[in-house]
Amino acid sequence: MALEIVTVPCLKDNYAYLVKGPDGVAVIDAPEAAPLIAALDERGWTPGVIMLTHHHWDHVEGIPGLKERWPDLVIMGPKAEEAKLPPVDMVLENGFEGGTDEGLCRVIPVPGHTLGHVAYHYPKAGAVFTADSLMALGCGRVFEGTPEMMYESLMRLAALPPETMVYSGHEYTTSNAKFALTIEPGNTALKLRVDEISRARADGHPTAQVPLSLELATNPFLRASDPGVKAALGMETASDVAVFTEIRARKDRF
Repeated sequence: MALEIVTVPCLKDNYAYLVKGPDGVAVIDAPEAAPLIAALDERGWTPGVIMLTHHHWDHVEGIPGLKERWPDLVIMGPKAEEAKLPPVDMVLENGFEGGTDEGLCRVIPVPGHTLGHVAYHYPKAGAVFTADSLMALGCGRVFEGTPEMMYESLMRLAALPPETMVYSGHEYTTSNAKFALTIEPGNTALKLRVDEISRARADGHPTAQVPLSLELATNPFLRASDPGVKAALGMETASDVAVFTEIRARKDRF
């Protein structure tokens, strides 16, 4: 049974996801209850679990409303953030896996944005839910971790099969695209992608769900090791982490 994945816009620019597979329906992050309830009701789906990526309010605020509607919902979240999360029924260790067939899911540690942030990888389905770690043409701000930690997390995700679909947590792509062009204005793949993003957003379509291969070709935060990127920054002999740190600092000021 192939996974059915539904993107649910929430709040101002958040995304949550519904994942229906052989083991039932999972909600990945819960920024806001009403749109999630509407999306579930529209399909006649009953969620069994909410899987949280990290503790920030805009990824957990919808939990009370969802629990009110479905009292038996099981809340799962990273063990490293248990003290900061709303009450959870099951804590997930890094590397934990569960589910069957296309629904097999593995917990990947991606600290940096927060210290206990995780991503959820469905290897047999070719999908990874990255929230505020790897984002479309960007990455999350380094709030709790270090640049070294964030870069290592991104490289962990970059090592997944290139055909993996990346589902991130915010519609920041237009701003991220403008910034990416300041790093690689001559990147043909990036320029084509920027045009596609403009058309998609004009039509009201989300743009934060893309193949990893496209991120590898266009996302400056995944390209810190590229000689052309290093040359553009005047950092030809710098380490990859140093280049990433500079790119992140520039984005913070952008």
